[in-house]
Amino acid sequence: VQLQASGGGLVQSGGSLRLSCAASGSIFSINAMGWYRQAPGKQRELVAVVSSTGSTNYADSVKGRFTISRDNAKNTVYPQMNSLKPEDTAVYYCNAEVRPSIIRPAYGDYWGQGTQVTVSS
Repeated sequence: VQLQASGGGLVQSGGSLRLSCAASGSIFSINAMGWYRQAPGKQRELVAVVSSTGSTNYADSVKGRFTISRDNAKNTVYPQMNSLKPEDTAVYYCNAEVRPSIIRPAYGDYWGQGTQVTVSS
């Protein structure tokens, strides 16, 4: 299973970015998909997560500004990030709980490569 993330970059404060992360490989089903971020000197933290049924959960710091969605047919998750602030600057990582095959009931935790988001003031 591979997770390919894209969409990071440099944006001014108040701007918007849309990330995407596509899961590929041996996939029977995917449970939750989400995004985490890690700023320099800080621990990795949850940004937003969406379940297979569409229910969402957000970090308090991004509520009202970020919206996460997923396309189950494409195994892809999209966070739309609006009203970005300098404190949103971090490396963003996508995550998915994947069941690789029908004969293996356990879900595994998979991570994509990080993508840098930099918000200038």
